[in-house]
Amino acid sequence: MMTAQDSGTRRQPGSDIDEPVIALEDVRWHVRTTRGVVKAVDGVSFGARQGEIVCLVGESGCGKTTTGKIAAGLLDPTAGRVLFEGRDIKTLKGADFTRFRRGVQLVHQDPYASINPMHTIGATMVAPLQRHGIASGAAAARRRAAELLELVDLTPSNDFLDKYPHQLSGGQRQRVAIARALTVEPRFIVADEPVSMVDVSIRISLLNTMLRLQRELNTGFLFITHDLALARYFAWGGRIGVMYVGRMVEMGHAPDLVANPQHPYTRALLSAIPEADPELTRTKARVELRSLEIPSLYKLPSGCTFHPRCPQFESGLCDVVVPALATPQGSTADGHDVSCHVMTRPAG
Repeated sequence: MMTAQDSGTRRQPGSDIDEPVIALEDVRWHVRTTRGVVKAVDGVSFGARQGEIVCLVGESGCGKTTTGKIAAGLLDPTAGRVLFEGRDIKTLKGADFTRFRRGVQLVHQDPYASINPMHTIGATMVAPLQRHGIASGAAAARRRAAELLELVDLTPSNDFLDKYPHQLSGGQRQRVAIARALTVEPRFIVADEPVSMVDVSIRISLLNTMLRLQRELNTGFLFITHDLALARYFAWGGRIGVMYVGRMVEMGHAPDLVANPQHPYTRALLSAIPEADPELTRTKARVELRSLEIPSLYKLPSGCTFHPRCPQFESGLCDVVVPALATPQGSTADGHDVSCHVMTRPAG
């Protein structure tokens, strides 16, 4: 198993490690369409402290990207609250709102679309430095831009400052996107599938760069991915949240969740991860689901939305009552919660 056990959090001098930098409280994002209401995000709650890594994982369409955009302030939730340093971002104004905008940055999935093709890399990097007064003067801004490119392993930086995005590879562009996010000295970065559109051969290198930034700069990450193997690697010192059609079905510290998954959906995802040893992959036990069909967001099942696929389905319970996110019965792992009637039911 690949792990990143050195990606634990460090306390920043003068900061309160117990207070979340970003917290989502019962956040919902419902959209009315001609076909009905789409519940893209439906009651998601979690927080992330200074320097902490939280991964959101799940199949396409589960709401993880929408959740990330809500956390970054790009989408307004239809219900619930997003808190930055304990304050509702809807109430922030003036300098406080600017602090939030600088404090939470987003790295998009597509490095080919997220950087303006008409500007050089240097111009892309210098703009936020000058806009927010972080560097005084063009020369100082260019020097700082070069330092940030070096920080994300684009060396020597002078070879990149005067190039245009089309002259870079996908991996290099994504490193530029990460460096641009760092220009405003954020406390938290939402990384939305940041390695899914780059060559497989350089994915681990990009992940290691972000882990190094997390350690050295004490920057927190909300890492969004559909690949639980990547989440397992990147978040080994943090937490993993598993989403299914708009809801959080399980969240816990990465080693606990991988070693002892509680939700049947999490078990199915883990069982589908190929192992480095082909023999282990062939002999690995598979979780057999009742159905492979993902329900439509226009017509979600009653009760637990996973019940039509769940091998532990109990009629009259799972298809009637929506399960709350709670501690599994008999669990000794701190902070490991699951949304499942069967797993949280009292013994006996």
